[in-house]
Amino acid sequence: MEETVDVRVCPAGASEQTLLANLLELYVHDFSELVPCEIGEDGRFGFPELAAYGRDPRRLPFLIRADGGPAGFALVDRGSKLSDDPDVTDMAQFFVLRGWRRRGVGRTAAHAVFRAFPGPWEVRVLEVNVVALPFWERTIGGLAGNRLTRARCARPDGSFWQVFRFSC
Repeated sequence: MEETVDVRVCPAGASEQTLLANLLELYVHDFSELVPCEIGEDGRFGFPELAAYGRDPRRLPFLIRADGGPAGFALVDRGSKLSDDPDVTDMAQFFVLRGWRRRGVGRTAAHAVFRAFPGPWEVRVLEVNVVALPFWERTIGGLAGNRLTRARCARPDGSFWQVFRFSC
């Protein structure tokens, strides 16, 4: 019998910035296995882009809650990072705490975010993130079906990304 988890995705308000910043520390810590991430003398990675979320109307922060408690976040940007198309919605960052992974929380949360912004989407995933690639392929494929395209993109820093494009 599959476990039922109550998953909610809500905009992160000003009063939740500390929670979001703390979750971002865990996200960057996880990411540091894949790419170099500098840690400060205070023992924190920091995420300078966080300040723009909540101030810039095109950058939207969301908290993911599972069974009432914090489970992750989604940072959404209006506008493509690749083509400058303002009509595309971009999943800039997405994170689910390890304890909630493989329990349907990520899929449910991602689908809720996608449905909140109907229209064209892009999700960019570093190729070295071999855990995230199949997650996004299953999650987006389950929602977009044959409206999903996938392309490889090289970045100036020498990294390679898989870009998932679809409409919701």
